[in-house]
Amino acid sequence: MPYKSKKPCGHLGCPNLTSERYCETHKPLHPDRPPSAERGYNSRWRKLSKAYLRKHPLCVKCMQDGRYVPATVVDHIIPHRGVDALMWDETNWQALCKPCHDRKTWTEDKTPVYSY
Repeated sequence: MPYKSKKPCGHLGCPNLTSERYCETHKPLHPDRPPSAERGYNSRWRKLSKAYLRKHPLCVKCMQDGRYVPATVVDHIIPHRGVDALMWDETNWQALCKPCHDRKTWTEDKTPVYSY
């Protein structure tokens, strides 16, 4: 039986060929994590987050350090983890730059706190 031909890795600029979406080097850290649309980040979220960034253009974490860095990500202060009330509550949002968001998310994912 013939094999399916390999295709380039889905990671931008990676020349490796693979039969999966990503090569071994670029496989996702959380392969069991649902896609962003299934986690609530749909067209409604994109529209609201863009509007929020227009109102809050600077990273709140960097401003605490006295630096003025443009915000590029709307972050949930308390992770919503599928709870719609937290997902869409604008008082639970903050504008962050990508490095600050990644640092915060990495810390939260490494030591998650669940409330039941």
